[in-house]
Amino acid sequence: MEIGKKIKNLRLKKGLTQEELGERTDLSKGYISQLERDLSSPSIDTFFHIIEVLGCKPKDFFDEELTLQKVVYKEEDATEYVDEECGYKIEWLVPESNEKEMEPIRLTLKEKGEFKQFPPSLSETFAYVLSGKALVRIGHHTYEAKAGESIYYLASDDHQIVNAHEGMTQILLVATESYL
Repeated sequence: MEIGKKIKNLRLKKGLTQEELGERTDLSKGYISQLERDLSSPSIDTFFHIIEVLGCKPKDFFDEELTLQKVVYKEEDATEYVDEECGYKIEWLVPESNEKEMEPIRLTLKEKGEFKQFPPSLSETFAYVLSGKALVRIGHHTYEAKAGESIYYLASDDHQIVNAHEGMTQILLVATESYL
């Protein structure tokens, strides 16, 4: 078992640098680096303290099944929200994706449907129009994309996606986490 590699993976999942983990455990950055490269072995007390700081229980740390990341998501894993008034449906393709760096969704807009308007942020948005035609409003500018075309923009101004098609429009959309 590669204990160092597991510690590093837990640290990265928590979004911590080696220095930050060191500060939280009263260990040096160099020692954390040695542990992660399996060049040094921690005492039992130090090991338990590190994984506690990383939010992991000893049983979970050593359970191979629990440490495997989920890679493939099935159709039944998706969750959805329908807004009849505005005429759209969002399907989150990856559960808990709103807690991750990227949030992939399938957006279905009814005829004249409008997805909510978002305020400026530091996020980036990529969309691929699966069917229909989408109108993208970014600040005072408007862009149109039809089936088979891609959309990519920085969300540095108010932005909104609406259906510009006589019929339904479906879009695969991936937005990054906003850090304002």
